[in-house]
Amino acid sequence: MSAPHGRPKGGQPRHGAAQRRTTVTSFLGRGEGTSVIVALRLARVGLHLGYGMATAALVYPLVGRLTQLRLKQRWSCQLLGMLGVRLRAESALTPEPALLVANHISWLDIFVINAVAPAAFVCKAEVRGWPFIGWLCERTKTVFMPRGSRSAAKLASEAVVGRLRQGWRVAVFPEGTTSDGGGLLPFHAALFQGAVDAGCRVQPLALRYLDGRGRATGAAAYCGDTTLLQSLRRIAATPSLDALIEFLPPLDGRGAERRALAAQSESAIGCALGRPAPDGEQAETVRGRVSLAAA
Repeated sequence: MSAPHGRPKGGQPRHGAAQRRTTVTSFLGRGEGTSVIVALRLARVGLHLGYGMATAALVYPLVGRLTQLRLKQRWSCQLLGMLGVRLRAESALTPEPALLVANHISWLDIFVINAVAPAAFVCKAEVRGWPFIGWLCERTKTVFMPRGSRSAAKLASEAVVGRLRQGWRVAVFPEGTTSDGGGLLPFHAALFQGAVDAGCRVQPLALRYLDGRGRATGAAAYCGDTTLLQSLRRIAATPSLDALIEFLPPLDGRGAERRALAAQSESAIGCALGRPAPDGEQAETVRGRVSLAAA
């Protein structure tokens, strides 16, 4: 009878790969090994951010829109890869220009969308003052949407229309904030006015984050009291994370009414996610942190 697998006859431990793996594990430890991987991922992300800022400062002013979009797409794909996020895209993307509208779970949503359909984003005005991120957003065609000022909001809306008429895709998060991904918040109709004024298509996008077994996971969620650094570390420490983006049938903004576009987009995304949108008090209980989206 042969000896059990992993041991030679005589019962003495067999030297080889299994022992080497044991030695490495005891040297680092499971937790320490994970910490090393997270630290390496975060260090690469920091360097990548510096590279992005240099590109925005030195290259963007010298190239046209199509090259800018390709650079943004490549940078976003690289960022996802550095964080260990696998991207999956389903269905077809409508030709540009178009207003892209998506449910909002995480700051990572921006780079997931940019990796497939590079766009100019609409975000809250406060982001302009964020270290590094605000500077980078300002130089990559971001439209900043102020709160509480109708005149400033009108100017921002005109900027969205201008981007669309120039041939850009413009992306917005009509919920106005992030959630934990377990529900869908009511869509703000004002963010659809740009598509109406520009007479362009509206493309709903359904975003989901899945674990290694294909189940919904909150690993990427950026809501509640979670800080950006905590969210970044959690994503970097997740062993297996898939970002799934589904492009739903586009809507025609020509001659449409913005409330109808908002309701149709909300319904389409809710159906795709299998998560009906809450109303009234329910919406308030699941509302997360105000994020890069404009309310």
